[in-house]
Amino acid sequence: MVSAPSGLLTCLQRFSAWRTWLRLVSAWALGLGLVFIALRTAVASDHTILVFGDSLSAAYGIRPEQGWVALLTQRLHSQGYGYQIVNASVSGETTSGGVERLPRSLQLHRPETVILELGANDGLRGLPLGETRENLARMVGLAQAAGARVLLVGIRIPPNYGPRYTEGFARIFPELANQYHLPLVPFLLDTVWPHLKPLLKKNR
Repeated sequence: MVSAPSGLLTCLQRFSAWRTWLRLVSAWALGLGLVFIALRTAVASDHTILVFGDSLSAAYGIRPEQGWVALLTQRLHSQGYGYQIVNASVSGETTSGGVERLPRSLQLHRPETVILELGANDGLRGLPLGETRENLARMVGLAQAAGARVLLVGIRIPPNYGPRYTEGFARIFPELANQYHLPLVPFLLDTVWPHLKPLLKKNR
């Protein structure tokens, strides 16, 4: 039997080791991918409420457990509602920023209900009312197209820009609620619970 030259033998050994390493990496990557898919499926199968707002919902300046979203989560669980609440709120967010972010949040979390709380930063900056209304309407449409119900949260602002602007801003929310047949929390400082409860289903 003729032995292979040492250089060729070394190359064959290296190639065999490389193939073994590649198989191990491929198996690890496949396993990790399957775990990721399983986790996404598990999360998506839960009843999910997506809170989509600004600093008022992000518990800015206070401990997260003191925010209204955390308190609502406690109440849901204490009353037997098996919902997962995802708080995708961002401090300083405007309605235009919300329009850009919402499609990704809907795709990622696939919520059953969206609590839409945006507009305060538009009003505080004196942005055009038509722009704010259009952005909110677009977000309502995006959520409904994704199969989610929408609970709209109304916002009130200080009268810095005069009564015409302030009153026009306040009218945006009930008008949108009427147009799209949405439940409305007239003002965030009003309790969210009685407006959210009719949208929920208890665990069987």
